Amino acid sequence: MNFDEIKQRAGTFSAKFDVMETFAGVSPEDGIPMWVADMDFSAADCVLDVLREQAEHGYLGYPGPASLVSEAVAGWMKTAHGWDVKPEWISYTHGVVAGFGMALEAFSDPGDDIILFTPVYHAFFKKAAAKRRGVLESELVVKDGRYEMDLAALEGKLTGREKIAVLCSPHNPGGRLWDADEIRELAAFCDKHDLLLLSDEIHMDLVFPGAKHVPTAVAAPESVPRLVTITAASKGFNLAGGETGFMIVPDEALRAKLAPVQLEYGGTPNRFGMLMTRAALTGGAEWSEAVRAYLADNFALWRDRIGALPGIKVMDMQSTYLSWVDFTDTGMSPEETDRRIRQDARIAQSPGADFGTGGENFHRFNLAMPRPRLIEAIERLEKAFGDLQ
Repeated sequence: MNFDEIKQRAGTFSAKFDVMETFAGVSPEDGIPMWVADMDFSAADCVLDVLREQAEHGYLGYPGPASLVSEAVAGWMKTAHGWDVKPEWISYTHGVVAGFGMALEAFSDPGDDIILFTPVYHAFFKKAAAKRRGVLESELVVKDGRYEMDLAALEGKLTGREKIAVLCSPHNPGGRLWDADEIRELAAFCDKHDLLLLSDEIHMDLVFPGAKHVPTAVAAPESVPRLVTITAASKGFNLAGGETGFMIVPDEALRAKLAPVQLEYGGTPNRFGMLMTRAALTGGAEWSEAVRAYLADNFALWRDRIGALPGIKVMDMQSTYLSWVDFTDTGMSPEETDRRIRQDARIAQSPGADFGTGGENFHRFNLAMPRPRLIEAIERLEKAFGDLQ
């Protein structure tokens, strides 16, 4: 587990490196990718071993029973997150975003609205548009340097078209861990207004040492009759290429509504994604602990140096590896800060405007990289914004 090791990823069929120039105008030859949410670390040995075993065996047919993986998922949820999950509650999707789309189809109709607490993961907007659902944005407010939901303000904006409220937990891009009281308040709000609560918990296994993620189902068990959780091992264990997510639906009536949509999508889970998920959740605990400690140290270094630049605020985070940085007080336009980051520093980041209302003056940076490369990125940004007073 040498996370300081820098390996060549450009030219290896990597979106993060090989699409960077198309996305941001930054060449992988001299650029540093801090946009796509995967880590520049090799996966745990237990994951690599199962892939080697498959390749050596040579037979790559359809996967076996999903129950083998569901047992591993249930075991991990119990030991890592204190959530008693029954295997029959679990179904599999081609990634979490696909599961999000299935939930939109199963629990709303074209023309209905979904509620997004913005700024939030940009793919939610794209999938809602593709499914012809509207979006009601409920802008998060900053209190004591972290985001909070303003449910009173949201209540005044409701039109009656809303069918689903989406909770990103842990929050992307703010790195926020919602506490149990906040989750219960949201669950009560959804009950009052007859909303499905769709909880995206894909970053649940990226919590920094000393902090704790509380699954929505654990914080608010009363929400179960209207709760759908979508998550994966892909973020926490760096398995995104396996495109394997899972939906956990404790309520039988909700599962019955979801089943026809899943049947329409058809197909079977990705063989390698399922095997990687099982391997990570049964043998990857030590790797997970080590990588989370490394990420926390990366963030501390980043926060102390980038946060020291005049006019730049680094939002505190308890989880994920996606740092949310506010450039408002520099007095520069988003276009100017974007130019300096991409053209002067040669860094590909994610512009905050992509994350909805409230993100316009921010940029998101992926810190999941070997520390020597992170230090280089910091030095480039210090130079690019060195004229700030």
